[in-house]
Amino acid sequence: MTSVLSGDGDHARERRRTQRALRESLRELSIQLSLLNRQVSANLRFKDVDLACLDLVARHGPLSPGVLAKRSGLHPATLTGVLDRLERGGWVARERDPDDRRAVRLRALPERGREIYRLYAGMNSAMDEICASYDDDELRLLADFLARTTGAGREATDRLAAPDE
Repeated sequence: MTSVLSGDGDHARERRRTQRALRESLRELSIQLSLLNRQVSANLRFKDVDLACLDLVARHGPLSPGVLAKRSGLHPATLTGVLDRLERGGWVARERDPDDRRAVRLRALPERGREIYRLYAGMNSAMDEICASYDDDELRLLADFLARTTGAGREATDRLAAPDE
């Protein structure tokens, strides 16, 4: 009986170690991606938040400035400066909402996207090589894990952004 319990304890400790290593790897990944994004931003002559806002508009747009402010966690006045810079640079367009002519929607302009893709080419190539070493089932598992982890991060962010609600 003791050996079974000891085995269970060893398994539990190993699982905790693996989970801790996974969390540490995700933290390191977060840092490395932040550094990569900072370099991309510097190459584009963006301020720190410009790239994140552009990416949100490109991925989820067209968006209203209010929705973008909420998703980015930026104060509307700060966001106005970001949008002014992105619009002047030809990265986004402010357009009238066809359903409400008083409202504005933001749309990313695809013509400039090639510049960003070029800056991420090294990382994209490395990701292709890494993914090639996994079979289809493993890739689906990794994609599921990352999607669920992203969702957990989004929920944690939303809770911190609205603590009184």
